[in-house]
Amino acid sequence: MQSAVRLIAARGSGSGNTAVYRSAVEIKLNPGWKTYWRYPGDSGVPPAFDFSKSENVKSASVLFPAPSLFEDGAGGHSIGYKKAVLLPVHVVPKDPKKPAVLRAKIDYAVCEKLCVPADANLELTLPGTDSANDTVVDTAEALLPKMSSVGDGGTLAIRAAHKEAGKGKPKIVVDVAAPAGAAPVLYAEGPDAKWALPVPEPMAGAPAGLQRFTFELDGLPPGENGAGATLRLTAVAGDKAVEALFRLD
Repeated sequence: MQSAVRLIAARGSGSGNTAVYRSAVEIKLNPGWKTYWRYPGDSGVPPAFDFSKSENVKSASVLFPAPSLFEDGAGGHSIGYKKAVLLPVHVVPKDPKKPAVLRAKIDYAVCEKLCVPADANLELTLPGTDSANDTVVDTAEALLPKMSSVGDGGTLAIRAAHKEAGKGKPKIVVDVAAPAGAAPVLYAEGPDAKWALPVPEPMAGAPAGLQRFTFELDGLPPGENGAGATLRLTAVAGDKAVEALFRLD
């Protein structure tokens, strides 16, 4: 076995119509193995979650801590996790006065030199009052990228983004501010899983104190030119991460 998966529960938040039962999917990996983010980059398989057989669950949202960038062995880069990872799951119950039974079918991949498909069928009752795993779930939630806007200030921020016309396909240019001594990494996602944007690459030419990234507007669905689409940009530096939405002209 190259990996193991389990569900854990933590104390819920809110009450009544705002109640949320907090849980997490924990993926443990053997040394040297890795698994993938919601967008795997140039190669890889993103995890898929099916909660349709759950009880008293109105919705279940899987949240992803900031990932790492690594070479995929084929000249490109993949995006994911090299160590054990906790993916927080926020569950909205149909009836907040009753426990929820979370049943999760999970399909994912783990890779060393070759990728191996993996799956798990898990079940956990969520009363909304569990507290034994509060600390580990709190820690996982603290690693989630913070929502921001293009142009925000701060030590880690996506300061600017624009589209440039070129001889070939248009390019997206993004300037990122990061704490002193930290080398930021940028990820770009399209509006849905049909998009497969390239991994942004660092380049010269940014104003002082910023790192500039660029990527071609490539990997779009057939017949799509990108006009009016909203991209999600995620900047990571150390244990900090921010996300911002950028609408294409």
